[in-house]
Amino acid sequence: MDDKVNYTLVGVFVLALGAALVAGVLWLAAGVGGQKRYEPYQSIIQESVAGLNVDAPVKYLGVDVGKVRSIRLDPQNPNHVQLLFMIERGTPIKQDTVAVLKTQGLTGIAYVELSGGSAASPLLVPSAEGEVPNIRSKPSLSARLENVFTTVLANLDRTGANLNAVLDVENRAALKRLLADTADVAHALAAQKEVLATGIADAARTASNAARASAQLSGLIARIASSADAVEKMANEAGRASATAGRAVDLAGSGVKRLSQETLPELDRLLAEMNALATSMRRLSDEVEREPSSLLLGPRGVKPGPGEKAMP
Repeated sequence: MDDKVNYTLVGVFVLALGAALVAGVLWLAAGVGGQKRYEPYQSIIQESVAGLNVDAPVKYLGVDVGKVRSIRLDPQNPNHVQLLFMIERGTPIKQDTVAVLKTQGLTGIAYVELSGGSAASPLLVPSAEGEVPNIRSKPSLSARLENVFTTVLANLDRTGANLNAVLDVENRAALKRLLADTADVAHALAAQKEVLATGIADAARTASNAARASAQLSGLIARIASSADAVEKMANEAGRASATAGRAVDLAGSGVKRLSQETLPELDRLLAEMNALATSMRRLSDEVEREPSSLLLGPRGVKPGPGEKAMP
């Protein structure tokens, strides 16, 4: 008995199952129950956005927070590219947040990386109703490297041009002559290597003799220094002896001065009295010689002169 298969029903079932799977995938992609809500932001990129496509991820410190919705040239400046982002509501986009283009590994697929946003910075909000907040941008690593390489290559190009200008035909000929003269000098030195060796040996001996003389001079300087110390010690001793002699002279001078002031007047008076005493003794001796009896009877009276009376 042959079974009859209704291919129409099978086709309808397959189509319904496929539609259900597609709807489930779309529902999961949109978020559970469509609870995620997005807000628009834009950024002006001043470099090539090759490798960046629509729906490319927007990451904040490596965390997916949105997608790129549109990429177009700035109508006012064709060197700028306007990027429109759809970023999850609640993402802390601050006024100092910056957007940078980055690539994922070696694939070259580009995405937008957000960074910055200090805690003290306020949130980025539209400046007017209906405007899209603009996130500042900075050059990517590849752009910075390209600028550096461009500058280096330009400097190398200028350096090469300067070298070409310096090494013209005349300068090259002069450099060639200089090299030839240098080679001649080197050959001449090589021919005189024995003389140079002898001169070097003589210089070594002279240096050795100078070293020995320096050592002897050091000993002589040491002896002169010790002699100078001895002379200085003698000078110090002589100074101290001179000071002692000076003090002795001062003491002797003060003694002589005191002797002249105190003793000499007394000595003068003593000598005067001794002179008077000697005179008296001489008169007494003369009187005794003339009249020895005067020693017992005393001196005779003096005879009165004419008109004078004798004293009893």
